[in-house]
Amino acid sequence: MVTGLKRQYFGDTPVKEIPQAVQFLEGKLLDDLNITRLDTALELASGVSRQNNFGGLWDSFAIRGFAGDENFPSGFLVNGFNGGRGYGGPRDASNVERIEILKGPNSALFGRGEPGGTVNIVTKKPTFKEGGSFAISAGSWETYRVEADYNLPLSDSVAVRINGSSEQAESFRDTVNTQKYTLTPSFLAKLSDADIFTYELEYVNQEVPFERGVVAIPTVNANGSISYNLGAIPNSRFLGNPNDGPVKVEVLGHQAQYQHDFSADWTLMLGAGYKDTTFEGFSSDPELVLSRQRLDNDGRTLTRQRRYRDYSTTHMVFRGELSGKVNTGSIVHNIRIGADWDRFKIKTYQTRYRPIASDQSYAIDIFNPNYNIPAPTPGTVIQNATEIQKAWGIYAQDQIEITEQFKIRFGGRYDDFSQDIDLRLNNTNPRKSYTKFSPMAGLVFEPVSSLSFYASYGKGFRPNSGVGFDGNPFAPEISKSYEVGAKFMTADGRITSTLSLYKMKKDNVLTTDPANAGFSKPVGSAKSKGIEFDLNAKLPAGFELFLTYAYTDAEWATNALDPNFGFQILKGDPLINIPKHQGNALLFKNFSIGDHEAMLGAGVNHVGRRLGETATTFFLPSYTIAKVLGSFNITDQIKLSADVNNLFNKKYYASSYAALWVAPGSRDSSPSARASTSDAMPGRRHFRAGGLALPLLNTGISCPGCNGFAFIAMPA
Repeated sequence: MVTGLKRQYFGDTPVKEIPQAVQFLEGKLLDDLNITRLDTALELASGVSRQNNFGGLWDSFAIRGFAGDENFPSGFLVNGFNGGRGYGGPRDASNVERIEILKGPNSALFGRGEPGGTVNIVTKKPTFKEGGSFAISAGSWETYRVEADYNLPLSDSVAVRINGSSEQAESFRDTVNTQKYTLTPSFLAKLSDADIFTYELEYVNQEVPFERGVVAIPTVNANGSISYNLGAIPNSRFLGNPNDGPVKVEVLGHQAQYQHDFSADWTLMLGAGYKDTTFEGFSSDPELVLSRQRLDNDGRTLTRQRRYRDYSTTHMVFRGELSGKVNTGSIVHNIRIGADWDRFKIKTYQTRYRPIASDQSYAIDIFNPNYNIPAPTPGTVIQNATEIQKAWGIYAQDQIEITEQFKIRFGGRYDDFSQDIDLRLNNTNPRKSYTKFSPMAGLVFEPVSSLSFYASYGKGFRPNSGVGFDGNPFAPEISKSYEVGAKFMTADGRITSTLSLYKMKKDNVLTTDPANAGFSKPVGSAKSKGIEFDLNAKLPAGFELFLTYAYTDAEWATNALDPNFGFQILKGDPLINIPKHQGNALLFKNFSIGDHEAMLGAGVNHVGRRLGETATTFFLPSYTIAKVLGSFNITDQIKLSADVNNLFNKKYYASSYAALWVAPGSRDSSPSARASTSDAMPGRRHFRAGGLALPLLNTGISCPGCNGFAFIAMPA
């Protein structure tokens, strides 16, 4: 009989028996912290660092120092499907049940990824218990958000769930306004005692101005070196053109999964996914070539380009997996055999207006910006291509229980990958195909039930995008990973902890072709090693502790040339945006006030100094920011919560691509208030948002310092 949904690639092996580090961010934690975006959630994960997010329009992060292709969002998964492929905008957290960060060598199952690890988002699924939740929040910079989640069983075997959000916001950034709508309805049917089918739709509509952040003013010294003045302008200063309007992002995706349990030990899982994304709009970007840039001459005039982008992607995937157990005497084999096929189509069209060096008519004064400069038409086509990637792979894994204390894992994946690129700018059609085998091995030793030690090794690869001087697509990056660690878990699960040490290297990293200026070549190498520690603890007296720390030493392993400007990179130079030290600490106290439950908490986040532009001496300073939060349950179903981020108004910088493209962090404290109501009582219906089903009583709750207010919607 079906007892629950299982997950392809992941399985249901207990965490302490998996030979790799695994970290979970539960939906309750994200809700307590009022986290609404994936990038903010990942700040809680050890060894995960922010990267250039393409003007705030996608999620980009590095795990254990390796970030992937800077021309695309990071490849996170949603229910095991690749959700990061395409231009889907920053991922909303409204339908997140749990975020899993699976560190280390995963290519033996997933294939075609970074060796540092994989992020998988598990979404909320329908259940057979009627109820839901509704929340309204308000915060600084005129930020207003509504979330709703309603689960309805239609019969003993069919249930639906509707989840969505709407958010309108200004910003600590001048002139920047955003809006976002998400809708993720899902459907579950128990076809029999052994069969279950689920379907989930994803619709996203976002409008976000494209912006490159603030600048560090460069000055060329007498000896030819460059110094940088970061912080000369407020973090609120917008240096784009408000008349560009927002970039519009739309997503329409589908996921379907079927599960059949042959027995308590053997399961078949089949899945299919289809997703369209579009990305369209204008931007005004600071010129990065200093010979064309005025800012390094007078310290105030920022030379800009204007661009128009029209991107779209279509992604289709089919997959299947058979998993189960086989006993050979006293030895138990946990077997997983699967296959997948996908097709990814990318259409890119981009035009640009780029004035000559003497023309400063579209420049902006960084100290006294004029937002009414006439916007030139980007008339020069610089990108016009369609790329189709096709791939299929098969994989197998066996986790062998030699004894109750000792387990070993072997796995491997064979991939067949092809690229077909139509470059309409020069009427060429480069193609490439190749095959790769990615092995993985690991072992686990449990001397006692609460403690396990593990070690693992794996190889992997990730395709490079683009073509070289010869007109052919690049060879893929290839990687090797090693990891050892220990896991601790008390019998009641109240304390869990992981300590891991790792070492990785990857080759075929894109650099400037030394023989052909203006072209790239996959001849670079990079390596990373580090230590990570995670602790989740439910302590006496209602305290809960969440603690992470990561030491990451990521650097170039060879001399190379920067792939964007051809600057010299020396062996041992650090990788961009990777702090050596990074940590989080959160402490919560749960208590009661009369018959009402309440919570108070505080936290601190530290990110160390890190390189801000490849092949330069520009570094982003370290920062430490604090937060406080609290909640009060007015009734069993209505909760009021509030939080303040960056409590001490720390001025900081989240990430950077170049000295003239620096993403600032919010300096002013950003308090918000949130009112939510939930109803999970069987047979009792939850009110609908807006009060159309039942009359509602709207009660204003003041929030000193919140620059806004919260409304609680309650059944009358």
